[in-house]
Amino acid sequence: MSYKVIGDSCTDLTKEMKMDEHFQIVSLNIDIDGHLIVDDDTFDQKDFLRRMAESPNCPKSSCPSPDAYMKAFEGPEEHVYVVTLSSKLSGSYESAMLAKRLYQEEHPDKNIEVFDSKSASVGQTLIARKIKQLEEEEKSFEEVVELTNEFRDHMKTKFVLETLDTLRKNGRLSNLKAIICSALNIKPVMQGTEDGSIEKLDQARGINKTLVLMADLIKKDATNFANRTLAIAHCNNYERAVFVKEEIMKRVSFKDCFICDTAGISSLYANDGGIIVCY
Repeated sequence: MSYKVIGDSCTDLTKEMKMDEHFQIVSLNIDIDGHLIVDDDTFDQKDFLRRMAESPNCPKSSCPSPDAYMKAFEGPEEHVYVVTLSSKLSGSYESAMLAKRLYQEEHPDKNIEVFDSKSASVGQTLIARKIKQLEEEEKSFEEVVELTNEFRDHMKTKFVLETLDTLRKNGRLSNLKAIICSALNIKPVMQGTEDGSIEKLDQARGINKTLVLMADLIKKDATNFANRTLAIAHCNNYERAVFVKEEIMKRVSFKDCFICDTAGISSLYANDGGIIVCY
């Protein structure tokens, strides 16, 4: 059966996935002080990080329009799957759902499923890979949907930020707390909740200690890891991602692991040096 997996551009694809015709990305946009950045193949991470560091304001992102999703639905594929950034963080999921309703009014025989990842970045990547795996195993559309939802509901997301600037600028953290954390070099370990929002899990002083702490926390809650993939996204710091991989794999023997760099929206959330881990 022919199929297509559409991800919004917070889905950080590996190099192999970018070359795979089954995957397609629909772009979000980012506005920094009136400068519009399209989160597609033209995204310049270094220029974006420079602009973000220099701006006193928090960049604003805009989700894909329903029309953009509807255009992505076109094609001969009989099964179409969409993976979006957590609905708690973006309107991308609602936009995709509206597009599905509008498109199926005229194409009722087209099988389309929209997944709220309840995650971001490589969390979306893992879900997209799971869909491909199930399709290649020749599961029915209904089976793919059921098993992918089950996979998502057991997936975990954690991340460590080098700086709290983005959280401060978008109002998720008080200025005083951000200043104190910065002065004391305190770094938080954050995690995604079951409903797709974000919460602080723990903290440590210094980036390396915090990354090791995250590895310890992963060891405590990793289940069925022998059959699961560890996914790591980094924002402009591959060496740090390798360090994280080594620390986690010392503690938990995941089936395999991949590392990728963040695209635009993930870079916005992670900021320079940020690490996102999903499993």
